[in-house]
Amino acid sequence: MNDIINEINRLKKEKNAVILAHNYQIPEIQDIADFVGDSLGLSQQAAKTDADVIVFCGVHFMAETASIISPDKKVLIPDPEAGCSLASTIDAEQLIAWKKEHPGAVVVSYVNTTAEVKAESDYCVTSSNAVKVVESIPKEKKILFLPDRFLGMYVSAVTGRNMEIWNGACHVHEKIGDINFDDARAKHPNAEFLIHPECGCSTSCMLKSQLYFDCKNIHIFSTEGMINYVKESDADEFVIATEVGILHRLKKIKPQSNYFPVSDESVCEYMKMITLEKLYESLLHEKYEVKVPEEIAQKARIPIDRMLSIV
Repeated sequence: MNDIINEINRLKKEKNAVILAHNYQIPEIQDIADFVGDSLGLSQQAAKTDADVIVFCGVHFMAETASIISPDKKVLIPDPEAGCSLASTIDAEQLIAWKKEHPGAVVVSYVNTTAEVKAESDYCVTSSNAVKVVESIPKEKKILFLPDRFLGMYVSAVTGRNMEIWNGACHVHEKIGDINFDDARAKHPNAEFLIHPECGCSTSCMLKSQLYFDCKNIHIFSTEGMINYVKESDADEFVIATEVGILHRLKKIKPQSNYFPVSDESVCEYMKMITLEKLYESLLHEKYEVKVPEEIAQKARIPIDRMLSIV
């Protein structure tokens, strides 16, 4: 293990490379990365890096976003099969048809989409800034929000905006909606509950909290929002409703606290596809480059730049 870590670090220096890892990556990848974060944070790092090579340890749409933001960099993904169930719920043709049904509407696309979908959008958002982006759009404008219906319902509820919402979902977060929170509350009565807005339970908890329990200890956050909350919280017990990969980072930040996933089965198999061996091979041979065609990249850069300007 130490040998491959040493080789990755050597290659990184030799090639002037930076390793970006999402919060859902396996612990070994998070530990060797230069930056670990959510989609927004990693996009910001990709935009400002001085590295010649960006190795994106995440899923394919994230590497595409880095390629769009930094067209002069070589962007690598250690496993090109690392896709996203949410991103696959809509393609550019479907979006174009939807736009024709709602002429003049503003298209707000979650960053969990393909480059082609971004190119047909007006704004991109992440779970960190979706509310702020929607609030920045004139109230008289109709909004088409895609593809995650749970994040869309959450944003609509917080902002009070009447939005058309695409019927997509992350297969991991959607399953969390089936969790019995009464049971979780009984097991951890003193815990803070941190819930990702992509979860099937997020809107129900926020709008119909009395169906579950007193929501005073429930907080809806992006993954980076969870990180920041734990840093500042005095609590010593947290129940986490998102992909379990984030627990590794939380434990590193505040090891004296206890962390419990709402479900041990909240695992994204795509996020777990990248290993140290694949990272090493990708960096060694500079293989699996992700390069968005310039015509698409130019159009997609507009909504991404708007996203990055609203934080």
